[in-house]
Amino acid sequence: MHWLKRDIQSVFERDPAAKNVLEVITCYPGLHAVILHRLAHFFARRRLVLLPRLISQLSRFITGIEIHPGARIGEGFFIDHGMGVVIGETTEIGDNVTLYQGVTLGGTGKEKGKRHPTLGDNVVVGSGAKVLGPVTIGDNVRVGAGAVVLNDVPANTTVVGIPGRVVIYQGQRVPAVNLNHHDMPDPVAEMLDCLQRQVDDLRCRLETCQENKWEEGQRGRKAL
Repeated sequence: MHWLKRDIQSVFERDPAAKNVLEVITCYPGLHAVILHRLAHFFARRRLVLLPRLISQLSRFITGIEIHPGARIGEGFFIDHGMGVVIGETTEIGDNVTLYQGVTLGGTGKEKGKRHPTLGDNVVVGSGAKVLGPVTIGDNVRVGAGAVVLNDVPANTTVVGIPGRVVIYQGQRVPAVNLNHHDMPDPVAEMLDCLQRQVDDLRCRLETCQENKWEEGQRGRKAL
């Protein structure tokens, strides 16, 4: 039961509201969903069909979190306030991954085979984010709240926006299990700031040119 201890430990590592083991075991639906999924996945790997789906549906009814029995999930997986989380059949999730409320790891069509995302280690996916299709999310990636990711994301980066755009977070490597998914750079705001600075610079130059022309005109009148 090493995985159970690791999943419980992950709650204490990432949720300051967790007070004791009994509270975590009895009151955390994210942990309940993970435990029931591991049970369903155990039966799914033995090529049973109905039983794992029944366990999955029971988990969805109890927790509001839908995880397909076929999804592969590593250790230290934590779902915080997980109502509305959906994880598709061919999803693969590494170790120490954190998902917040409303996250979807889904597909984009009816094709067979691999059609859901692959998440590396230490990934954080913010509230309401959608990662769609057979994309690969590298290690230490942070996906901002509300982002829609449709393409592969390299390791040690941050993704924001619709569609998701990779941005560098303060020019530094993203630390492991960084939970500040609300503290994201905004590439649109940064571009607008850059345009505003350029407009201000052009305005200053225009005013300087107008002042020079006025002074030249005054000197010309005096010469006459």
